[in-house]
Amino acid sequence: MIPRSKGRRVLVIKLGALGDFVLATGAFADLRAHEADAEITVLTTPALAGLAEAAPWFDRIEVDRRLPLWRVGYVAELMRRLRRGGYDMVYDLQGNRRTGRYWRLMGRPTWNGIVPGCTHPHTNAARHNMHGFDILRDQLGEIGVATTHEPDLSWAGEPLGQAESDALAAAGGRTVALLPGSAPSRPEKRWPGFGDLARIIRADGDTPVLVGAAAEADLLREIEQATGALNLGGRLSVRQLVTLFTQVDCVVGNDTGPMHIAGAAGASGLTILGPASDPDRHAPPSPRIACLQAPDLASLDAPAVWDRVVADLNTAQSG
Repeated sequence: MIPRSKGRRVLVIKLGALGDFVLATGAFADLRAHEADAEITVLTTPALAGLAEAAPWFDRIEVDRRLPLWRVGYVAELMRRLRRGGYDMVYDLQGNRRTGRYWRLMGRPTWNGIVPGCTHPHTNAARHNMHGFDILRDQLGEIGVATTHEPDLSWAGEPLGQAESDALAAAGGRTVALLPGSAPSRPEKRWPGFGDLARIIRADGDTPVLVGAAAEADLLREIEQATGALNLGGRLSVRQLVTLFTQVDCVVGNDTGPMHIAGAAGASGLTILGPASDPDRHAPPSPRIACLQAPDLASLDAPAVWDRVVADLNTAQSG
């Protein structure tokens, strides 16, 4: 059991990726409740620092640029910052070799994680076969932290830009956010039918809204030009994505980080999973996000996907 006392300094480590950080919001809330009187610092990446700063659980933010560990000067400077924190407890929610190295370089502080020899290890050998959300719940529960919170981004939204807000307000019919991309390193997770799906949505009098990162600009532009979809790719921050997902009627996407944002924002939607994704490990843990898995993504029919989306929308409206 982890003690609680006023004046404690706590470090929480979560470096990403985006979807993993979103999944960890339940664990962040659990730790804030458990460490109610502590000063809590989160160590995260520059890309996630803005989201962390807006979160209601942290008192301070430390940023790790995750430069290679052979960059001795950078690592030494980071360790000086972390050691100056004088942390009474470190919760390592990243749990990889890099953060295990940090435990040693910080002088082996009181630590909850998976690094061999730490004071409060997560001992469940099955963690690598668990959903990311369940891993953290199990890790904290094993040391006596009450784990009652689900992933939640209800606090995170910020207004859309005027142009994006006006375009969404002018959209006809139902609005369906489409996420046709994936992590650049995982192209096998991309369903190739989003262009056909956007065309069907338009034909039904509804509006497909394309969402994605700058790296997906060519893909989104191709779909936009072929279908007339509303393209918001590269125009929204993470916090604006939260707002968008609360305003559209549903979200359809691949196994990708923004689908976890949609789930944690309370959106309705459908995740399309191929053989590279396991629903038990990768689907957003939200009752409002359904899963459709195909053994071969190329064979998945766009009309069947739209029929499923419409059925889910009708069920939600009648409920």
